[in-house]
Amino acid sequence: MGKGPRYRVPWRRRREGKTNYYKRVKLILSGKPRFVVRRTNKYIIVQVVEAKIQGDHVIAAAHSRELVKRYGWLGGTKSTPAAYLTGLLAGFRARKAGVTEAVLDIGLAKPVRGSRVFAALKGGLDAGLKIPHSEEILPSIERIRGEHIAAWAKKLKEEDPEFYKRQFSDYLRRGLAPEDLTSHFDEVLSKIKDEFKDLALPAEAEGEGVAE
Repeated sequence: MGKGPRYRVPWRRRREGKTNYYKRVKLILSGKPRFVVRRTNKYIIVQVVEAKIQGDHVIAAAHSRELVKRYGWLGGTKSTPAAYLTGLLAGFRARKAGVTEAVLDIGLAKPVRGSRVFAALKGGLDAGLKIPHSEEILPSIERIRGEHIAAWAKKLKEEDPEFYKRQFSDYLRRGLAPEDLTSHFDEVLSKIKDEFKDLALPAEAEGEGVAE
């Protein structure tokens, strides 16, 4: 541990590995709301946050748990499809609150190409938010729709039915055959889009979203 008259104890959240204050300052200095994506062991949380003197002000938010309660989602709540749908929901709510652009804040998560945090980003983009990014970091449409999960489930069901039941026990308990995940994703996507159908998309965002 450092010591001496010039040693300064790091702030608590930095000591706990929860906040990178150098990155936080750069994001705040942009002057734009932050599109904040966080993962827990079970869920994906997306918030659109505005920095104020009094502290962060949440303009809009979405939680992957809502996908289950409001839209009948039967898939995993921390998967790539769930991350996209949660980002889309938060993006629509932010647009409804008057937000048109933001900067991405993934906290201490590693910026891995095609990861769930970038699936949430894709959702925000498809909702019409302008968020600076590189196209190559976004997951493919196939992964967003869960085609990789459905294909693996179908293969596993044929080759090892017992492992299939164990691996996808949560899906099966909720009444969803994992090989049908893609069509189920499309159904939930349609429900979210229908809820915000009166919210016009910017011209540059039209036609670029995930197909239904």
